[in-house]
Amino acid sequence: MSQPQEDAIAPHGGVLVNRIVSADQKQVFLEKANFLPRLRLDERTTSDLEMIAIGGFSPLIGFMGQADYQRVVDEMHLVNGLPWAIPVTLSVTAAEAEPLKEGSLVRLDDLAGNFVGVLELTEKYHYSKTHEALQVYRTNDEKHPGVAVVYQQGEVNLAGPVWLLERQAHPLFPLYQIDPVESRSLFRDKGWKTIVGFQTRNPIHRAHEYIQKCALETVDGLFLHPLVGATKSDDVPADVRMRCYEIMLEHYFPHDRVILAINPAAMRYAGPREAIFHALVRKNYGCTHFIVGRDHAGVGDYYGTYDAQYIFDEFEPGELGIAPMKFEHAFYCTRTQSMATTKTSPSQPEERIHLSGTKVRELLRKGELPPPEFSRPEVAAELIKAMREIAATNYVI
Repeated sequence: MSQPQEDAIAPHGGVLVNRIVSADQKQVFLEKANFLPRLRLDERTTSDLEMIAIGGFSPLIGFMGQADYQRVVDEMHLVNGLPWAIPVTLSVTAAEAEPLKEGSLVRLDDLAGNFVGVLELTEKYHYSKTHEALQVYRTNDEKHPGVAVVYQQGEVNLAGPVWLLERQAHPLFPLYQIDPVESRSLFRDKGWKTIVGFQTRNPIHRAHEYIQKCALETVDGLFLHPLVGATKSDDVPADVRMRCYEIMLEHYFPHDRVILAINPAAMRYAGPREAIFHALVRKNYGCTHFIVGRDHAGVGDYYGTYDAQYIFDEFEPGELGIAPMKFEHAFYCTRTQSMATTKTSPSQPEERIHLSGTKVRELLRKGELPPPEFSRPEVAAELIKAMREIAATNYVI
């Protein structure tokens, strides 16, 4: 009789959190629903609740208390010493916080008013929005999308363990909704000992494909894990991106060595700090390695090209428990007629084809295909089709 396959890597903190209520717990909460004070969560906080509940944010079991919040903001560690780079908080106005009593239960509703979770309120505390912005985002510029969210949220944080009332199927991508307990099971079933995770909020292009395949040469499997939570209004919609990933996997990747799954988390656009955050989340999903490319989780010109790689050096070897795989900016080299980086190509800048996201969007809006050296033609065609559909609804990307 064969021995059961062990997970390739332990979750962050050693235990995969599960805060989804049992059937009995759910019934108890439903009976109390109309008697509990209620809060309506925004899209990002709803996805944070979901990520906590399914173990994606292990070891967190709820929204951060003041001690953890302050240490994460200032030192990128939890009070227990574990690395953690992004505060995960439930922020409300002083008027909303005032009637809530520590030690009581709070009903959590989503934007549509649906009862989705419960907070066991343990603490209420004020915090400095400017300090959080400068520490986490390295700027207090309100034009930064992550900073804007911080400045728009309430001035009081509510802390305590949470419960998710029910794990709902994703309305758009139910087949790709693979939670950490399931991804770990898939990796075990495939016998994968080394798995590299890839974070993306953009349609896949040749540079992505190149670094993914470079990584795949050295590990057992690739976990392609696009983020489908809240993003900027001018980011390409998740359903468009997912169609592009499906096309790439169908035509350009070995089917038995890649798993495509959605990441329900929201983007923070926190650059270097978010690179650490993304790596730890993929560790919880069972990845042993994590790809970090140029300007990971960046926006505008707020971060240096490779700041998201340098930040990994601020942690002790092995402290994060997941290995970063750092890649330079990839391009198509006309001299060698292949994808490359400056580490492998003898080319001069004029011999390199790489386009900015802005330039690609301009081409697509004109109905022009990006060059095949930048994007696979099937993907470009899908993007043009989507651009036309989006333009018809007056949505601009």
